[in-house]
Amino acid sequence: MDGYLTTLQILGLLVGGMCYALLGSIKVPLAKRLDIEEGKVGGLISAFGFTMIPMAFAAGFLADAVGREVVLAAACGILIASVLVLANVNSYIVAVISVLLLGTGWSALVNVLNALQGPAFLPFFGEGAPLSTAMNMGDFIFGIGAFAMPIATAMMLARVGLRKTFSIFSVLLVVTLGFVFLVNWEPLTPVKVAAQDASFGRLVSDTTVLLCCLAFFFHVPMEACVGVWATTLMKDQGVSEGRASSLLSVFWMVFTLSRLVAALTMVAGTDHVILMVLSGACVGLTIGLAASKSKEMTSGFIVLAGAVMGPIFPILIALLITHVQSDLSEQLVGRAIGLFFCIGGIGWAVIPLLVGKIAQKTSVQKSFFVVAGAAACLTAVAVVLNFV
Repeated sequence: MDGYLTTLQILGLLVGGMCYALLGSIKVPLAKRLDIEEGKVGGLISAFGFTMIPMAFAAGFLADAVGREVVLAAACGILIASVLVLANVNSYIVAVISVLLLGTGWSALVNVLNALQGPAFLPFFGEGAPLSTAMNMGDFIFGIGAFAMPIATAMMLARVGLRKTFSIFSVLLVVTLGFVFLVNWEPLTPVKVAAQDASFGRLVSDTTVLLCCLAFFFHVPMEACVGVWATTLMKDQGVSEGRASSLLSVFWMVFTLSRLVAALTMVAGTDHVILMVLSGACVGLTIGLAASKSKEMTSGFIVLAGAVMGPIFPILIALLITHVQSDLSEQLVGRAIGLFFCIGGIGWAVIPLLVGKIAQKTSVQKSFFVVAGAAACLTAVAVVLNFV
């Protein structure tokens, strides 16, 4: 076991989660500094999401071609540049450029970190532990970073302001970059194989790979829709704004803790069954949110959704990586992860947009039947994946 690798992974996952939550954390002070309305703030958030689609794909190719350590070092460097630009931003165009850098660096970072979850964490779980345990542990740490970022940012902004807050965050990124050069990368470098065995065509023609990507296409927007519209659903049922915000925090806390529970309890050979059970539960919960007529039921369904949705992504990507490593080639792992996030990013962009359009014409609650449809499709894919 390489202690430097595990430390790098922990730091990388924490800053990855913090970068994921960064824009939401500094939305208000950034809008005041630039004197921009909500529409332009939304444009910044969209720029981050859309950047992920091509860049996660490109990062996968680069990680396989030039090495994971090179891509990881570049990712940290790009994130440092993005944060320092945001710390001194004085125009909307510069802010957009910074967010594009943020999305680029973040996409490269998470691509490599997902490929390293097994080597970094599996030694702690003993022989025979499935990759999904390491994935859940890593995503638990990622969630801690995302959960802590808004709280830490609020405290720092009140004490030292936006510029110093970002400067301090950049120091954490520099420390993470430093550990990249301490890790022994030789045993983490895939053995070269014949070109035909590591061709991209072999990857996209593989049924299991495509099913995992399709499952993520339906899962990630479902998760995003609950996170974005949970407070609206509760307020429409009569829950006060303060309590709705508190319950949203509970949702994300339960979501994060469910990954820790999964990491500590997953047993080898149960991934497919658990994925089907959790996906089926998502169908019931999202239909419940769309049909609920009481604030107690709506609030309860949202908290339960956090417990059910949390482990799905780690299990999906563990199934993908395990299959690629065992049945295809270790040299295709980066590209497989890139394809996974690329297709998931399309779902992330399309399905919430559809939900929003329907909500404008009817209501947010009725639009959640679309989310329930996505959950049903996820369940169907999970069932098929079990028999491939």
